[in-house]
Amino acid sequence: MNIAPLDLVVIVAYLIAIVIAGIAAGRRHVSSGSEYFLAGRSLGWPMIGLALFATNISTIHLVGLAAAGYTDGLVYGNFEWMAAFCLILLGLVFAPFYFRNKVSTLPEYLEKRFGVASRAFLAFMAIVGALFIHIGMSLYAGAAIFEQFFGIGTYQSIFVISFLTALYTILGGLMAVVVTESIQTVILLIGAVAVTCFAVFALPDQGIHSYEQLAAAVRPKQLSMIHAEGGLAWYAVLLGYPVLGIWYWCADQTIVQRVLGAKSEQDAQLGPLFAGFIKILPVFFMVFPGVLAYVLFKDQIADSPNQALPVLINRLVPVGLKGLVTAGLLAALMSTIAGALNSVSTLVSIDIVRRLRPETPDRLLVRIGQVTACVVMVLATIWSTQGDKFQSIFRGINEMIACLAPPITAVFLWGVFWARGTSRASIVTLVIGFLIGAVAFAIDFKWSEDTQRILTDRLKTPFMMQAWWLFCICSVLFIVVSLTSPPPPRERVDGLCWNGPLAALRRGKITGLRDPRVVALVLATAMVTLYVVFR
Repeated sequence: MNIAPLDLVVIVAYLIAIVIAGIAAGRRHVSSGSEYFLAGRSLGWPMIGLALFATNISTIHLVGLAAAGYTDGLVYGNFEWMAAFCLILLGLVFAPFYFRNKVSTLPEYLEKRFGVASRAFLAFMAIVGALFIHIGMSLYAGAAIFEQFFGIGTYQSIFVISFLTALYTILGGLMAVVVTESIQTVILLIGAVAVTCFAVFALPDQGIHSYEQLAAAVRPKQLSMIHAEGGLAWYAVLLGYPVLGIWYWCADQTIVQRVLGAKSEQDAQLGPLFAGFIKILPVFFMVFPGVLAYVLFKDQIADSPNQALPVLINRLVPVGLKGLVTAGLLAALMSTIAGALNSVSTLVSIDIVRRLRPETPDRLLVRIGQVTACVVMVLATIWSTQGDKFQSIFRGINEMIACLAPPITAVFLWGVFWARGTSRASIVTLVIGFLIGAVAFAIDFKWSEDTQRILTDRLKTPFMMQAWWLFCICSVLFIVVSLTSPPPPRERVDGLCWNGPLAALRRGKITGLRDPRVVALVLATAMVTLYVVFR
């Protein structure tokens, strides 16, 4: 093992502590379905915000964003900053309906709005997304990094990480997940800040003492968030990211389950907004270190951008603290996997078993959820061994999301803002959109080194624009089918959709500085200001 004894002690101590904390936090919250799957609906907004951030940030983000910063610069920070606007949508537009209707899963909300068929198919899509995207690829990315750091084999790393994460998640439910995520968020940020600070302190050794000198040492536009051309040109980000982001932040069970466990509507709204403020940080502490790696170690890293973060850690971070930073990597990995496992067990127990057998007792539902988590973990572990088929894990995951998200985003957006949307339109859009997305992914997948991707290479359509055009197709499909089918009864849609695009902002009087609309305005203003500064 390529690791100092002190670092190993820190890592092992962290693993033991986080497993014990998870089991201890969740042991009193497994007696009923509500407690196990939704933490008894007792979560406050700080814990919701921290858990949202921790579930989102995985080892893929830490390594992938640093690699993207090394090759392309801060432009990949758009995946972080644009998320803040989607979290505003979650807090102001979607969370009120989720909380008021007391749904346990998002497919349950879709059943209330569109019917049983939509609920079943969305549950299927959510399980597919969790298995292949959230868990499988996260496992592979984490194992690959630990192999580079410590010389531990990929398969051994996958097994250890899978076992420990599944242990406290299966035993403790959502409360265990949220408590450990809150702890892990702090550790993750400490580690990311430490790496960034050490890299900044190393700049004078390269003769760089000012921002102007740093700008002269990097690639053109490497310090700019907005590009005029390329796969992440400003128009591709503006059109494509919301399609990915609205699914991920507003309609994906893995993420939104923390909001469903809120103890009040205000907590359900403020939690996502708090997460939006935290999402400002990754640009500076996860993408920017990749830029610094280019300045400091481009000769050593060369054409292996995924080595950017490992090289920074190995070359700059002292013994002892390196163990803490590595614990941060573990924290990111385990948080993502734990959140996805809990969401999948919830979907199977609530949306499938309880739907088919309403009389199933809570304790049996909990047990079914625990068994489901075990099975999914095994399947995801098997799938994770295929991670080396992707040239870039971070990009590959977003390409998968670009094919999965458009029909879900279309159905949720139109369903929330357009009362005329029908049940038939929802299921038709979900099924056909899923099939079109699967075909798009298959014909654009690089099956071998000689394969030319049809959409990306031949038609010159990057994955962000693919997501946008798929969303447009799904939206047209939804509108046409809705207008050609009988409208839903008014009583069916009451309390499930807004009366207009601005209804969420006009609802009631402003109650003070903690009013979600005020907080959302502050967050939106901060994001616009940051974009102006780093344009």
